[in-house]
Amino acid sequence: MKKGLVLEGGAMRGLFTCGILDLFMEQGMEFDGAAGISAGAVFGCNYKSRQIGRPLRYNKKYCADPRYCSIRSLVKTGDLYGVEFCYHELPDKLDVFDREAFSKNPVEFYIGATDVDTGKPVFHRCTDGGEKDIQWMRASASMPVVSRPVQIGKYTLLDGGIADPIPYLFMESKGYDRNVIILTQPEDYRKKAASPLLLSMLRGYPAIARAMARRHIVYNRQLEQIRERELAGQSYVIRPPESLGIGHTEKDPRELERVYQTGRRVAEEQLSRVREFLDVGR
Repeated sequence: MKKGLVLEGGAMRGLFTCGILDLFMEQGMEFDGAAGISAGAVFGCNYKSRQIGRPLRYNKKYCADPRYCSIRSLVKTGDLYGVEFCYHELPDKLDVFDREAFSKNPVEFYIGATDVDTGKPVFHRCTDGGEKDIQWMRASASMPVVSRPVQIGKYTLLDGGIADPIPYLFMESKGYDRNVIILTQPEDYRKKAASPLLLSMLRGYPAIARAMARRHIVYNRQLEQIRERELAGQSYVIRPPESLGIGHTEKDPRELERVYQTGRRVAEEQLSRVREFLDVGR
């Protein structure tokens, strides 16, 4: 039996996931691997480096810093989230990402991004938390229109949530048969179609535009399949009880704390059931 984590994105909704993962770490709950998309990747990597509280800490401290996220950054660089600050200064100096711990931890950690040329998902296994892994994290979280595509080797990449927002099938393909899936939307949520304006803004990237036009169909089908797995006892799903009501670029530290604490509370309420699910077949 291989125990996996599947981490949906959702920008600052990802702090809900952080609250869950921190409680799991505090409780000594072990998984063999994880796959993260967008915020699920850039926040979820701290599960492998075992840095409890790190995403909440730096988001609260720098959420209003224009170097972190601002229209100014978008206008000057083409990236709403400042690349130099978010992926270099912050993890290298201001709130250091523990690459040694990340590298030593045997947990397999995968990141998904979307290939700009094909509109298909591409996955990368992170091993050492070095520059290549960091670039994949950036690619996975590079939202269309407000981010520049990221070139890594033969791939030109954007946000993983475009092509494969909840990578449970990928984890199953890797042999993970006991997956805890962490969603950042409540059970009754269904994604709506992208606006014609957004699609027109992506006309320079036709494969991405096509993927975005179908994203709501893909996402809602994934929710149906995940629900089927949940009811059959094949996967355990953790969701917020209601909409988290937080913006993609939230600047209020109190709101970030609220969403994080919601995740901790939900995880604590379900902890015994998660343990029971993971212990089956041990």
